Formats: sequence, C-alpha cells, structure tokens
Amino acid sequence: MAGTSDRKTTPTTGDVAAYLASVTDERRRSDAVEVLELMRAITEVAPRMWGSSMIGFGRQPYRTSDGTKREWFAVGLAPRKAALTLYGLTYYGTNTDLLQRLGPHTTGKGCLYLKRLADVDRDVLAELIRRAWTANHQPPT
Repeated sequence: MAGTSDRKTTPTTGDVAAYLASVTDERRRSDAVEVLELMRAITEVAPRMWGSSMIGFGRQPYRTSDGTKREWFAVGLAPRKAALTLYGLTYYGTNTDLLQRLGPHTTGKGCLYLKRLADVDRDVLAELIRRAWTANHQPPT
C-alpha cells in the first residue's frame, strides 16, 4: 500500500507461534495464546506478525490527515511487559457498555490493557472482539 515504507510497524513474515514461545513471562505468554485463539476463532483468519512484537488479524485501510494511504490490522494483540495489549477494541470512547462489564482494565486511544486475563469476563471480551472485527475489518478488494 502506498505510503507505508516510512512506517516502523508493518506486516512481516515472522512466525507467530515462535514469537509467542519467546515471551518469557509465563502468565503473559499464556494469556496471549488464549486471546490469540479467541481472536482466531472469531475472525476466522490467520494471525500475522506486524513488526517484531505485534500480532494482527485482518486489515483496516485508512487515510491520514495529509491524505496518505495506510493499512493497519483490524484487531490484534501484543504481550507487553506491563500488560497484555489488545488493539482495535476501543476507539474514541466506543464500546463503553462492554468495557463497564469487562473487569479490571485500562484503555488508551485504541488500546485495551489487561494485567490478568483471569480477572476479566471472557464473554464480554469475545463480544468486544466481535464488534471490533465487524466495525474495522475490510476484506481485500
């Protein structure tokens, strides 16, 4: 896609399973694998590495304010040291009804941060992923 050569985080051919196996924190790795499988079941597409540490599903083309075409993944995750980071599940205050029922979490611009997957409602998390997938994913044309 045009304009992506200056981006640091782009799709790669990296091995998702090998990357997850390299996560040293056992709980973070286990939580990431569980969310990966949940996202895979909901999206029905294979995950793909984005950069060296993000896993994405699907595609979400967009245009920046200067008109540059970009592409991002529709939903994704990264097992960060501080929290399991989920991408695409909340933008600009969306899904507050579900977030209120999810359990302990924090949010950023488009990120949802979970310290412990065991502390959140899996059904609510699944619905967040379903909504995000429906809203964000644009199949290739």
